[in-house]
Amino acid sequence: MPYYTSRSSTVKPYVICHMMPSVDGRLRTERWNVSERAHQEYERTANTYDADAWLSGRKTMEEFASGHWKGRSRRGGKRLPRTDWVAPDAQRPGQSFGICLDPNGKLAWKSNKVGGDPLIQVLGEDVPEGYLTFLRGKGISYIFAGKKGAELNLRTVLDKLRRKFGIKQLMLEGGGETNGTFIHQGLVDELSLLVTPVADGAPGEPALFDVASVKPKKAIAHLRLKSVRKIATGMVWLKYRVQHNGRRAA
Repeated sequence: MPYYTSRSSTVKPYVICHMMPSVDGRLRTERWNVSERAHQEYERTANTYDADAWLSGRKTMEEFASGHWKGRSRRGGKRLPRTDWVAPDAQRPGQSFGICLDPNGKLAWKSNKVGGDPLIQVLGEDVPEGYLTFLRGKGISYIFAGKKGAELNLRTVLDKLRRKFGIKQLMLEGGGETNGTFIHQGLVDELSLLVTPVADGAPGEPALFDVASVKPKKAIAHLRLKSVRKIATGMVWLKYRVQHNGRRAA
C-alpha cells in the first residue's frame, strides 16, 4: 500500500465512507452468501446521499477493470507533461464520476467509464510514459497527486477533484487500506455502514479500516452517532459523524 500524505489547507469535498461490513468488521461479501436484496439496499442507501463521485483503491477497482496494463514505457519521442488531463466527456455538467487510486498505473480499462460513470485515474508522476498514452487513447481523465506513486497526497487528490471536476460530495467505498488511510488523516466526515448479519471470523481478511503504513498508537478516530435504522434482510444502517481530537473532520 502506498504511503499517502495529506498536507494542504484547501477546501475539500465532504467525504462519506459507505460500506457493508460484517458484524466483525470484515469486507469480503462474496464469502457470506448474502442475498441480492442486500446488495440492492447498499446501492439504495448510497443513492440517498446524491454524491457527485465515488472513490476506491486499486485493489477494489480490479473487479471493474480488464486486468492489468501490460504496455511498456515509451522510449524516445516527446515526453508527455506531468500535468492533469481532463477528458472531453468529463466536462459535462451534472454527471457523477468513478475515481480510482492507481498511483503506479497498473489497471487496464476497456472504456472510459466505470459503473456507468466517467473514470478518473489518480496517479503518481513516476507512472510509465506509455500508461498516460493509454489513458488518453481511452479518453480517461487523470490527475497527479505526488512525485512518486508511493507518496500520494490525499488532500491534493480531494482538492483537485473539487476544483477541476466540481465534486462537492464524495462517496468513499474501500478497500480497507484506502478507508483506513483517509480516516487516519482526518479526511472522512461521515460513516454510513450497513452492518450485515454475518460473522466472518477469518483472520487476516480486509477490515473496514486498515492502516498499513504505520501502527497507530491510539484510536484513529472517534465517532458521534447520527442515526440507527433497521432495514431489509436484517441489516442495520448506522450513520456516524467522524470526530478528530474532539472535533468533526476537517
